[in-house]
Amino acid sequence: MNGTGNTDKQLTTYSEQLKNKMLHKEAVVGVVGLGYVGLPLAVEKAKVGFKVIGFDRNAARAGQVNRGENYIKDVKNEELKELAIKGQITATTDFAKLKDVDVVVICVPTPLTITRDPDISYIVNVTNEIAKYIKPGQLITLESTTYPGTTSEVILPKLEASGLKVGKDFFLAFSPERVDPGNQRYTTKNTSKVVGGITPVCADVATTFYLQTILNVVPVSSTAVAEMTKVFENTYRAVNIALVNEMMLLCDRMGIDVWEVVDAAATKPFGIQTFYPGPGVGGHCIPIDPFYLTWKAREYDFHTRFIELAGEINIQASYYVVERVSRVLSQFKKGLNGAKILVLGVAYKNDIDDCRESPALKIIDLLLKEKACVTYHDAFIPVIKALPPYTFAMNSVELTDAAISEADCILITTKHSDVDYERVVRQAKAVVDTRNACKDISADLKRKVTKI
Repeated sequence: MNGTGNTDKQLTTYSEQLKNKMLHKEAVVGVVGLGYVGLPLAVEKAKVGFKVIGFDRNAARAGQVNRGENYIKDVKNEELKELAIKGQITATTDFAKLKDVDVVVICVPTPLTITRDPDISYIVNVTNEIAKYIKPGQLITLESTTYPGTTSEVILPKLEASGLKVGKDFFLAFSPERVDPGNQRYTTKNTSKVVGGITPVCADVATTFYLQTILNVVPVSSTAVAEMTKVFENTYRAVNIALVNEMMLLCDRMGIDVWEVVDAAATKPFGIQTFYPGPGVGGHCIPIDPFYLTWKAREYDFHTRFIELAGEINIQASYYVVERVSRVLSQFKKGLNGAKILVLGVAYKNDIDDCRESPALKIIDLLLKEKACVTYHDAFIPVIKALPPYTFAMNSVELTDAAISEADCILITTKHSDVDYERVVRQAKAVVDTRNACKDISADLKRKVTKI
């Protein structure tokens, strides 16, 4: 008893108990979704001493984690193996084990429907599972990219239906993932983390959690601000890529090298950030996140014309690439129909094994519809599976001299560092380069190269 007559137990709130467990690495962390975001996060938490349980519907993936078999490039093989052997990190398909964790981090996909509307069904399904097993003193934090309002409008009501009160009995926050696959400089640990809570107490608990493994945590006033921050970051990139892609289209008309223009502009030490043109945009964020914002904006009778225009231009860039291939072939009195096109690189960015939303897939689809004979080489993507909206599937071919020389056109859509572009151009009949990959080849070979 103290002087007020309250017991020490009554003075200890759930938030204080949970923060204390976090500070002493006694909290058990559950990570739902063990993909490009979830597995690196799970490993970082386990490395500093937290016991981590990964949850995934994919039994094969859960089994890989339990055996310490890595499948994400940004995770070090030896670290996952050691953590799995120690039992510091385990994985399961049994969501009933959510009752055994103190922190639940949701890292599930948030794709678009075929009509470019948000698909948050993964978030809804996971929330329904959490609601079955939620207990007093838990922190639930969403990292999946989504539209502003998802945490408070979709997740919160389902969790409070349990009878527990947010900010008192359990804690709910949104903290957007900022994963850049393949980035060797900025990792989960040294990339600043934005955190917004449903209540100030929720924000405080979530901030304490992330500070255990991340160097700089940036609290904001609400989950909606944190959600908007994420979609703004990637909309900013999408819009600026669209600007330089439109410059690419104009420079083509004017006979100006857009790459030279961008490189020259980049020498200005202020007022400009460099973005490069390309065959479109790809990945798990830039082609998707802006559409979450445009969809939500309609609820407020607001039309994001600038953002939607950027999306149109970036899609147009893929059609433009096919047009350029057609123009190059016409110089040899060939059309797309029956032409042998070898596509170099289908990953959405260089030196990674991820082709989600890659513009190369759109371009291959367009070429196939024109009856071109398309093959591809990408050491990082050995197989392209037939996934909607595309119906084609193919395997990567070996980049032999014969494969190069037999193609009517080599189309470079991803600039992987493992490709000898000088060799490719020397053996090729013609090259269309969408990534300026041939910038440093011999001057006498550049006549074979058409840059977009």
